[in-house]
Amino acid sequence: MDELDFSSATPRPAAPGAPPPPAAAVYKPAVALEFFRAAGQLEEIPGGKTFFQENDKPGGFFSGGSRMYLLLDGDIGLMAKGRFVGIIKPGDIFGEIAMLARAPRTATAMAKTQCKVLSLDEKQFTMALQKKPEFALMMMAIMVQRLRQAVARSAEAGGAPAAVAEREAVFGKKDLAAFAQEINPVRMEKGKVIMKAGDTGVFMYVVHSGKVAISIGDKVVERVGPGSVFGEMALVDNAARAAGAVAEADSELIMVKRADFLTLIQSKPQFGSSILRTIAERIRAAS
Repeated sequence: MDELDFSSATPRPAAPGAPPPPAAAVYKPAVALEFFRAAGQLEEIPGGKTFFQENDKPGGFFSGGSRMYLLLDGDIGLMAKGRFVGIIKPGDIFGEIAMLARAPRTATAMAKTQCKVLSLDEKQFTMALQKKPEFALMMMAIMVQRLRQAVARSAEAGGAPAAVAEREAVFGKKDLAAFAQEINPVRMEKGKVIMKAGDTGVFMYVVHSGKVAISIGDKVVERVGPGSVFGEMALVDNAARAAGAVAEADSELIMVKRADFLTLIQSKPQFGSSILRTIAERIRAAS
């Protein structure tokens, strides 16, 4: 694989199961190749064979629902709801959202020609992050871009979730306690506005105690409890806040500056993995 070099690859339009159209400065195919090489499994797939099927659930023996892929050679077609939706080309990553979110596939991926890929399951993904933690920030930037697009589409359509989601905790009790020793939690009284949509993002927040409501417009879309994080999007892409947050109960929040956020990604691969999973779940919910 040493002869492979995707560093000059041209970004292509996104399709379900593939990354959104990233700016060249965001998606660096050479970084992706190094990451997959660190722990990935090389596979050769004949033309006509599927990598995974739409609605496959993660963890199934034949589903491929717990793997993500980097295409090295060949062409892959994507089908969703009975129609053709896009092509994966060499240098593209696909299947990452379903793996990270541990959710069913939203499309079928089929090899149009003989294909060569590197694949990762969750365990291999974590191993690769330990070797190449910078990949996590690159993927966050791509996924945050996709999430912002999904949120904007939902807002334009006036959509609202059928049920308000409870965001999964990133930190367990032990890790949360250790984190609180490094950065003192700040008390927020019930009703306190923590951030507003359109604000410049200076901090990411970790809920130490209490509960926070996340809103887009005047609609609560998520509730965040102890061990969960919010406000990370603005730290990833340095863009304005996409949502607002209000303390629904007396709460204590750990406020993480961008420099500390980047340090955590570099030093704690599990932190990067958890943030990626949180963003992936939100993409699924917003879509």
